[in-house]
Amino acid sequence: MERMMVEIPIPPKWKQLWDTWDLRGFIILSLSLQTFLIFFAPLRKRTKSNWIIMPLWSAYLLADWAANFAVGLISNSQGNTPGGRSGKNGRAAVENEDLLAFWAPFLLVHLGGPDTITAFALEDNELWLRHLLGLVFQCLAAVYVFFQSLPQNRLWIPTMLMFMTGIIKYAERTRSLYLASADRFKDSMLTNADAGPNYAKLMGEYFSKKAAKLPTRIEMIPEPDRAVKSANKAKKGNLTELEIVQYAYAFFENFKGLVVDMIFSRRERNQSRDFFLNRTARDAFKVVEVELNFIYEVLFTKLPVVYGYFGAVSRFFSLATVCSAIVLFVFKNKSNFSTVDVTITYGLLFGALALDITALIMLVFSDWTIISLRKSPDDELDKSIKTRFLTSVLQLMTEGTLRDSKDDAHRNTSEPQTRKWRIQIFKRRWSESISTYNLIYYCLHPRSYLQQFVYDNLGISGFLDGIKYVKPRKFTTDVRDFIFEELKLKSELADDLETAKEISAARGDWVLRVEDGWSSLLRYVIDVDYDQSLLLWHIATELCYNNELHSNTPIADTNLKHRENAKLLSDYMFYLLIMQPSMMSAVAGIGQIRFRDTCAEAKRFFESVKGRDEEENKTLATGVNGMDWEQINACKEILGVSTDVPPVTVKGDRSKSLLFDGCILAKKLMEIEGKGKDLNKWLIISKVWVELLCYGAIHSRANTQAAQVSKGGELITIVWLLMAHFGLGDQFQINEGQARAKLIVGK
Repeated sequence: MERMMVEIPIPPKWKQLWDTWDLRGFIILSLSLQTFLIFFAPLRKRTKSNWIIMPLWSAYLLADWAANFAVGLISNSQGNTPGGRSGKNGRAAVENEDLLAFWAPFLLVHLGGPDTITAFALEDNELWLRHLLGLVFQCLAAVYVFFQSLPQNRLWIPTMLMFMTGIIKYAERTRSLYLASADRFKDSMLTNADAGPNYAKLMGEYFSKKAAKLPTRIEMIPEPDRAVKSANKAKKGNLTELEIVQYAYAFFENFKGLVVDMIFSRRERNQSRDFFLNRTARDAFKVVEVELNFIYEVLFTKLPVVYGYFGAVSRFFSLATVCSAIVLFVFKNKSNFSTVDVTITYGLLFGALALDITALIMLVFSDWTIISLRKSPDDELDKSIKTRFLTSVLQLMTEGTLRDSKDDAHRNTSEPQTRKWRIQIFKRRWSESISTYNLIYYCLHPRSYLQQFVYDNLGISGFLDGIKYVKPRKFTTDVRDFIFEELKLKSELADDLETAKEISAARGDWVLRVEDGWSSLLRYVIDVDYDQSLLLWHIATELCYNNELHSNTPIADTNLKHRENAKLLSDYMFYLLIMQPSMMSAVAGIGQIRFRDTCAEAKRFFESVKGRDEEENKTLATGVNGMDWEQINACKEILGVSTDVPPVTVKGDRSKSLLFDGCILAKKLMEIEGKGKDLNKWLIISKVWVELLCYGAIHSRANTQAAQVSKGGELITIVWLLMAHFGLGDQFQINEGQARAKLIVGK
């Protein structure tokens, strides 16, 4: 029985339009995507906005696909005669074969991608071998197209020039991916093999001296201690922007092994610790932010490849070949070429020139140029042109202006807020915001059963939850200073590695032991899992916070700061636990199960008291100062439940809900605070949250932390690196210093 073939009729005009514009359309699309990526790819380290990340992700995927498809179309078009048909699909022949052969190398350039992005995620770096094979096959396709156009090709010289540029661009991208792959990145930090002293020779000499009855002994002579990138020589006081970049690069060179779980010596720990103990919170965070920028550029851009002699030669060679190709094409007789194709060719040529010039400008105004011109922070500053250039570049990068820094006070008051907002995203090193997620708000505003069923089956619930329930909040200087002071205090107490490991392992218990009057709460951090502790303290923080808003009692400014810090850190850590499980996977346990059970109990409870507070919520719907009275009253209702009998007595092991366990913790916090004026629950809650944050940071996987630098950055990543610099964690080993054996004859 013959198989029936059904052909869908396509209007001839549509088919002709596709045959005419398919290749040209993809050429224009490929150039447009390259332009978009080179300008907008750097924004992904400065923002978490899905409105920027999603288009970048789409453009990154489409760029390779469009260029590959266009190369295939060009290859398929070769050999067709004008006005005829060729191939099984019967595509119409494409005119101007010389131009088609000329376009193929431009697609190689596009496949090489812009300098500002090589990988979208860390996993892309592991695919470097696939890109190497792609380089080979795409080059063969371009060569095939070129030879098919010979010997009558009138553009063979500019085609050869652009072909060499395309190979260089594609090779740079492949090498960047290779260098950033996990195994190669780790290998690059390994020192030369050291066989140590010649044991056989030393023993031969030793026993020969002993046989001659000469007094002989072997001693270990310490070798001179090499300083780590001038960290110990750092001056005290505030750092300039130039010094911040220089010290950041120094620590990046020494601690980039953290990304691949390398171990560091005690000497490196002490030098880093001494440096950061002498810094302010502002300078310490800025150094770490710039250091994370270096990590981002090594892992996700071409900058490590394009810097150096080879990079400089390839940049100038690329510019020279593009300019030569433009000149040759301008003076070439184009009478037989289609006007549209000539226009597209000019667009490719001048587009390539514009992209190269833009990339060169970005390289000049980058931290790597600063380091290449003045690497050491110990160099004496002078009034040379180079120093003034570096100062101007850094001022542009960090302030968005070249005005004198003495005018800062006037600038903050006179500069329009709209201008501040426009330049803010370009001068910051990371998003400078933290995402928050609140359990009570989530349970008060649930989706309908049908919506939730549909979203769960489509697998988009998490994505939509991130849009509806996750709220970005500005990372305040109060939170920054509080975290820094807590880490600094712990580092000052951690003189030895054992104490440092003990402090790093604390997740609230260290604070509750040290502070008088709060030891009765230790069971809420010691006797529970980490994720369970996060849920308990999140619920307790929310209940205490909304209880004070409801009572509207006056509060001191210091307590107000601690309260806002605690609230911000609580919602942030809950966001990490629920919305970023990959970051917390090493310590999360069964957090998702506890979260679901707690939400189920909270929704049932709110449904039962809904009618009771409905009128009050309507009256106070507008709120005062933007307060959410529905959430405030919901927390009041939870606190109003009698908790004389522990929830585990009633529930047993059937449910993992922690709603009323958190309520009991909140009541204990308020009860202890009421026993004495010196007991401040918000100070304790804030310190507990900092310890929970530090515990999550130091016990998370290094590769997940490194991945965040390309997603706008995370506070927990900054804390992770800052803890390492403060000498807190288990990535250090005891190393008393290097020594060499020496044979000593005589007394």
